[in-house]
Amino acid sequence: MTEQQAGSVVLSFDNVSISFGAVTALSGVSFEIQEHEIVAIIGPNGAGKTTALNVINGVYEPTGGTISYKGEVRKRMRPHQAAVQGIARTFQNVALFKGMSTLDNIMTGRNLKMKSNLLMQGLYWGPAQREEIEHRQVVEKIIDFLEIESVRKTTVGRLPFGLQKRVELGRALAAEPEILLLDEPMAGMNLEEKQDMCRFILDVNDDLGTTIVLIEHDMSVVMDISDRVIVLDYGRKISEGSPDVVRGDQKVIDAYLGVTH
Repeated sequence: MTEQQAGSVVLSFDNVSISFGAVTALSGVSFEIQEHEIVAIIGPNGAGKTTALNVINGVYEPTGGTISYKGEVRKRMRPHQAAVQGIARTFQNVALFKGMSTLDNIMTGRNLKMKSNLLMQGLYWGPAQREEIEHRQVVEKIIDFLEIESVRKTTVGRLPFGLQKRVELGRALAAEPEILLLDEPMAGMNLEEKQDMCRFILDVNDDLGTTIVLIEHDMSVVMDISDRVIVLDYGRKISEGSPDVVRGDQKVIDAYLGVTH
């Protein structure tokens, strides 16, 4: 992982816009993400939140503006290139291999770290065998970190939804990201599961030093765990600041209550 000064800007949007035909998903959006922050992107449905994450990890290419990552203006980037450069992601809908175990699902997050070719991995011999053992040790530490030792060999499709979300978080952590993008990590969870996920997100940020950008509709979660909040509405940024500042911003209140539309 690249060493950076504490609080330095790791990613920046500069007047970023993206359109799909006649629909403008983001319009002149600018913001910065600093190292080790937890930044929440909030807004009503259709505000452009997921589009912003898709631009960050290379799913979409902006039609205007620039994105800088670790001080360099980023050219066209594919999702796998973003992953190689240290950007990992979870999704609103759990995207796991339901027929595989917890351990094997998290192991897939190590693929980018593996140097053995597919044939060597298939034969499970020599250097490939030693490499897999080393990667499994990393995965076992993640399993311990997320407190899912009891389900390490359980088929993921048999797990309750909250644990599936935790496995997906583990798979993203297996890639050792510098920036972790979380798309509605609390969606579909009960109160206890949300409390657990909040704790693990804070631990990832504190213990691993990972920068986190999350989309979340539960405002109590956003206000509790975020260092800074960015508010989008109809593809435009309408507010940015600490949770307390954003909570009291009349533009944010109007957007969520529907007063201005």
